[in-house]
Amino acid sequence: MHTPMTVSSSYILFNLPLIRFRSLSLLSSSRLPLSSLRSISPRKFRAFSAMTTTDAGMDAVQKRLMFEDECILVDETDRVVGFDTKYNCHLMENIEAKNLLHRAFSVFLFNSNYELLLQQRSKAKVTFPHVWTNTCCSHPLHRDSELIEENALGVRNAAQRKLLDELGIVAEDVPVDEFTPLGRMLYKAPSDGKWGEHELDYLLFIVRDVKVQPNPDEVAEIRYVSREELKELVKRADAGEEGLKLSPWFRLVVDNFLMKWWDHVEKGTLDEAIDMKTIHKL
Repeated sequence: MHTPMTVSSSYILFNLPLIRFRSLSLLSSSRLPLSSLRSISPRKFRAFSAMTTTDAGMDAVQKRLMFEDECILVDETDRVVGFDTKYNCHLMENIEAKNLLHRAFSVFLFNSNYELLLQQRSKAKVTFPHVWTNTCCSHPLHRDSELIEENALGVRNAAQRKLLDELGIVAEDVPVDEFTPLGRMLYKAPSDGKWGEHELDYLLFIVRDVKVQPNPDEVAEIRYVSREELKELVKRADAGEEGLKLSPWFRLVVDNFLMKWWDHVEKGTLDEAIDMKTIHKL
């Protein structure tokens, strides 16, 4: 005869988040390792719970990144004030109600012919899916190597990491010392009503010939463009041709900085364009 198993109320109370999280993990097919569950923070658990209950159709890889990645929260002077999940940082309700602002970067990679590498974001991306944008756009994470303020080293470390993640560009091809931080801009852009961006964006330029192997979870297509080809792309986007769209941050850089900075790329005088004291509010 079986003896019924008894569980104390204190055990249930202590382990309720873990029990609930295991159920959510199974339901969402997130495939997170069970070994990671005991160390999960309440912040990440709340974000994951929200994703599981309201975003069941979200791509599994993007869901994992929204849950795992913790962005660096800053004020409008770029002073670090905390951190939060990528999920929470990109909810428009948090951006509007809490004024959450996070640090970001945008990489502009040119080859030796001074053509700019563009990517079309994957359809699986949560914010601004399937739009054309600059080489790589992402966030430094709240970790020691990406919090280093001196010479924007933390941001440059993050850029090197994400170029590998998104485009398969190995670190040896994009040494952190080769990135030139030219400036910073602050912008806000809603994506689809629920999601959006509110970023203090570091603009990083680099001239390197690289081997590119796009990650299909992140990138749908790539192309190198000359100045004239980019101008034509902008015209087509403005006309709404074939549903062509540009990301809002890329368009801000194109309209305000890119062409004059492209001159410096071709002349080899990027250092003359550096202005890291100003935060352009666009």
